[in-house]
Amino acid sequence: MSNFGFEYENENKATILIVDDVEINRLILEDMLCEDYNIEQAENGIEALTKLLNGSCKPALVLLDIMMPEMDGLEVLQTMRANEETKVIPVILITAADPDEYEAKGLSGGAVDYIIKPFANNIVKSRIDNQMELAMYRQKLEQMVNKKVNELIATKEKMMTVMADFIEVRNLESGEHVKRTSVLAGMIAEILVKNPLFKDELLAADYHIMTKAAPLHDVGKIAVPDDILLKAGKLTPEEFSIIETHTTIGSEMIKKMQTDEEEDLYLKHCYDICRHHHERWDGRGYPDKLAGNEIPLSARIVSIVDVYDALVSQRVYKPPFSHEEAMRIIVEDAGKKFDANIVADLIENDHIFRKVYGI
Repeated sequence: MSNFGFEYENENKATILIVDDVEINRLILEDMLCEDYNIEQAENGIEALTKLLNGSCKPALVLLDIMMPEMDGLEVLQTMRANEETKVIPVILITAADPDEYEAKGLSGGAVDYIIKPFANNIVKSRIDNQMELAMYRQKLEQMVNKKVNELIATKEKMMTVMADFIEVRNLESGEHVKRTSVLAGMIAEILVKNPLFKDELLAADYHIMTKAAPLHDVGKIAVPDDILLKAGKLTPEEFSIIETHTTIGSEMIKKMQTDEEEDLYLKHCYDICRHHHERWDGRGYPDKLAGNEIPLSARIVSIVDVYDALVSQRVYKPPFSHEEAMRIIVEDAGKKFDANIVADLIENDHIFRKVYGI
């Protein structure tokens, strides 16, 4: 039998977990199945869940007795379906009672089939073989779909990165700003995820995807005329208002890439960062005058990264600042322009800036 992703104890056999409080029933099933499958046993529901949830047993299929003391099979099934790691494992229920009493409950609870005691070997074996074939086919199909999805995601991310690089070239930068922004945002996120103030939000947002979106913060500058984008002197109020539109233009460009189907987390982060990285903690930023925690965390992080990089980098309108001077400016703006809790963590970890910039 082919391996399409299930864990095997040897080269050719998938694992089945048999859960039954009566030892003779477990032994009958094991004797019936051991030629084609590796067999694991649990004598009650609690032992089965322990093996499943701690990862010591990763079966391709579970044969689960319904009538057991302490925790019956339906409770075990309910727990499995509520857990991300076990909810996809096919479960066949075993019952000695009238199947009509439990069939509806079991199937509605997520079981794929049921078998009746006493066991009719040919029927039991056929049902198990059929479910194993279906499970492996489903997993192979999921792998094929995931491969195509990952290819599409990689293509989309590459396209967006090329767009960000193009903006840097127009802005007479080397493109290193894009790389530094992504790396530094990722390092800051790794620090903040250890802080209880930010941990849950970062994990829910999948911060690894979030940091991939960081380089797109200035993509809207594609619509800013060169005479304004490259101006060496101070911008007039009218020119600055045109510069400000890069947040709304860029976010609308990204929004158009979003389909009507399930929200794309990468594009959501791109949108949030692009639109809101010039918002201020005190609500005096642009374009939407958001304040405090109204500003997406991704944008709050990139806001600091963007300012730091601008300060320590050579620009047509200024020489580079030292790391110490850049940090002093950021600290002075804590609670005004920047989230003070993020700045506090960065003060204690300013070595990450030195590492990224080689200073």
